[in-house]
Amino acid sequence: MNSHDHLAYRLRVVGHLDDRWSEWIGEFTIARHDDGTSTLTGPVADQAQLHGVLARLRDIGVTLLSLSTIDSDES
Repeated sequence: MNSHDHLAYRLRVVGHLDDRWSEWIGEFTIARHDDGTSTLTGPVADQAQLHGVLARLRDIGVTLLSLSTIDSDES
């Protein structure tokens, strides 16, 4: 296992996502912001899972604003 395994990610998207999307997207925590965006934060095991999360966001028509890795303690 290397330092890139089991990273946590923070994704910022346009719109307010309901909490019901959290499990479907992959157990991400969803925070809604006053500026009309949402932040999804959660662990991702590998690049394949990350691409799956991004594909699910695409499938529901969500616009991705940013994606960043974070310390897994922050998730």
